[in-house]
Amino acid sequence: MLYPAIDLRRGRVVRLTEGSFDAEKAYFDDPVAVARDFAAAGSPWLHLVDLDGARDPAQRQTALVAAIVQGCGLRVQSGGGVRDESHVRTLLEAGVTRVIVGSLAVKQPDLVGGWLEKFGPEKIVLALDVRLDAAGVPLIAVAGWQADSGVTLDATLRTFLPRGLKHILCTDISRDGKLTGPNFALYAQLRRDFPTVEVQASGGVSSLDDLRRLKREGAPGAIVGRALYEKKFTLQEALAC
Repeated sequence: MLYPAIDLRRGRVVRLTEGSFDAEKAYFDDPVAVARDFAAAGSPWLHLVDLDGARDPAQRQTALVAAIVQGCGLRVQSGGGVRDESHVRTLLEAGVTRVIVGSLAVKQPDLVGGWLEKFGPEKIVLALDVRLDAAGVPLIAVAGWQADSGVTLDATLRTFLPRGLKHILCTDISRDGKLTGPNFALYAQLRRDFPTVEVQASGGVSSLDDLRRLKREGAPGAIVGRALYEKKFTLQEALAC
């Protein structure tokens, strides 16, 4: 499954490099129009992140998220600074299909595990963003990718599997926004170790060959952003892969 991505900052469609707000590139001023273009191209899904809300809950762009959901007709997975159950409910009531939960999954696993049980595994997707340590072990990053938690990806997944975990998106931060190709070995390992988890590969996709290889490696989904905006390929071509 392909998930074209919209990252929102101050109402615009932007992309960050390695999650840095100092490395922002703005692409479009009308995210509703971008989402409609994705729908017109045949995409069934949209990946939508509120960067302002991730940085400061007081700056959440909830009304804009709702407008995009209602205006495009796509199934939407959305998040950005989800810290409490009321925010999960607000997003679901706005029409979001799946709520993206990030750092909180590491900081408060019991709380997030409770959400998986309460709302169901189809309503929650964990964003588990990693940096590889010197031994190549993926460690979860938190605080908008600015800090390492010291918790391994493997341990986090094993914590949530008994709570019903089904969907994760996993980003190798070193690849994000660089168009250098995904970390294929990471996704292949996840597929071998956690075959019941639907993994969305995120970060680095730069070509149709990247998408084809991700499919061969067994990644059930892929998120694509900058490569679309910089016309490395069209969404129609990507969907055809």
